[in-house]
Amino acid sequence: MPRRSSRPIDPYTYALAALARRELTSAQLADRLARRGYEQAIINDVLARLRTEGALDDRRAAWAVARTAVQVKRQGRWRVRQELDRLGVDRETAAEVLEEVLGSTDETELVERALSARLRGSIQDRGHFERLYRYLIRQGFRSEQAVAVLRRHASNRPAADVAGE
Repeated sequence: MPRRSSRPIDPYTYALAALARRELTSAQLADRLARRGYEQAIINDVLARLRTEGALDDRRAAWAVARTAVQVKRQGRWRVRQELDRLGVDRETAAEVLEEVLGSTDETELVERALSARLRGSIQDRGHFERLYRYLIRQGFRSEQAVAVLRRHASNRPAADVAGE
């Protein structure tokens, strides 16, 4: 196991190492630096230098998060937007990135993909329908999208029966 040096780590070096591991937003990196005890003026200088050098880019980090959320985690627009807000991405950048990532994507197909992770066969009863509905809403899909897709997967009984109407 490597020994840690007792010398304090330069904040710029620490930030570069953190960015080498994965894309981070400015807010995430500032938070990490602050937790390590660096002063706000130093943090601002490090962030400015990293932005100037192109190592720190909120748009690039947001795009990576959004693409992973949609393609790997099968999340919808609302959930991805919430995650970008939590990471400190400004609203304008988040909206632009979401449009880039989801722009050419059929959102109904995304709902279908998300549902395929949970549904084997058809929906058997109202309770099953409601559990799947709550799952899709938590994944960030609009209610009308979730209901439309779930109705297509209802068992041979009329969809209104299973949906509880």
